[in-house]
Amino acid sequence: MFAAAPINLKNREIQQRFQWLFGVMLIFLIIPVVVILGMLLIKGWPAMSWSFIFDDPKNGMTAGGIFPALFGTIWLVIVSLLASVPLGVAAAIYLSEYAPDNMLTRLINLATINLAGVPSIVHALFGVGAFVSFFKFGTSILAASLTLAIMTLPVVIVSSWESLQSVPRSFREACWNMGATRWQTIWNVVLPNAFTGILTGVILQVSRAAGETAPIMFTGAAMFLPFLPNSVFDQTMALALHLFVVATQVPDVPESLPFGVALVLVGIVLLMNTVAIWIRMHLRGKKKW
Repeated sequence: MFAAAPINLKNREIQQRFQWLFGVMLIFLIIPVVVILGMLLIKGWPAMSWSFIFDDPKNGMTAGGIFPALFGTIWLVIVSLLASVPLGVAAAIYLSEYAPDNMLTRLINLATINLAGVPSIVHALFGVGAFVSFFKFGTSILAASLTLAIMTLPVVIVSSWESLQSVPRSFREACWNMGATRWQTIWNVVLPNAFTGILTGVILQVSRAAGETAPIMFTGAAMFLPFLPNSVFDQTMALALHLFVVATQVPDVPESLPFGVALVLVGIVLLMNTVAIWIRMHLRGKKKW
């Protein structure tokens, strides 16, 4: 039998130390999430009922349900997805497959990454100036959704670009050698193999779009509306803004009410993410590389 050399024993010890370190870091990341979810469940569960989900707010929003805000949040997320995902994927395709590797392209990539860190209130002011005032959409679902789309667009572009870059170049060369055009290669080979990574960017967008308050507060969300929106040019309530209002602006609100709103909001985000993650894992399992 061969005995482990001192250098191997030392490397194994270092590896175990780092393993313990990363394990402790993971625990410290999980604990706050568990505490927050536990607090929401304990304090928000008493408010949960079918009437809470499907009724309108009553008595100055101190009672009743959250259906208009829930309905409006779904509107905002869907419209923002329809605006940002096609544009973001198209931009990523151009940067990955068509744009030359020069100073201008590198500046565009750098600007896209930096844009992802711009505070949401700045996007809100941009939305007011661009969509509410310049394009004359008014304070509406369309203006709020486009503001959310602009805010989340860099995430979609970056994640899509990285996914396209992860597809082996040999796949492209094999298609070109068979006589396929560049677009045929992108559409039939590159995009299907990059779809799971693109879906990651969509998941991140859904989470952020559903939970943002400042961009929609100035562009299309209302504190209270006695009716549901009929089109994208109407205003709407939203869960994030409704939570802010009942937690800070409305007196004599039952303690369970804002926690119940927060629990529903977190539940919607988790549900959407779970569905998207399941689709991503299902498609990833079909990959042959």
